Amino acid sequence: MPDTTLLEVFPTPTDTPFVIEHCNEEFTSVCPVTGHPDFGEILVRFEPGETCVELKSLKLYFQSFRNEGIYYEAVTNRIRDDLVDCM
Repeated sequence: MPDTTLLEVFPTPTDTPFVIEHCNEEFTSVCPVTGHPDFGEILVRFEPGETCVELKSLKLYFQSFRNEGIYYEAVTNRIRDDLVDCM
């Protein structure tokens, strides 16, 4: 399972609304059917509330999928749910 303990947050530095966008161009996981590596690009875009996710920790979290057998359709939902839970 991906390691959600890697996700670190910090207080949002301003009350002014803004958008954070992070593109991971080298996302990898494993196809649960063939066992072969899957390569893709993940784009995360969000308007922070009280907290922001620290981007280095987000990168490490993405890397924790490297050996995970999971469909991309499930990956996108899992990432969303984990980010909502941590923030």
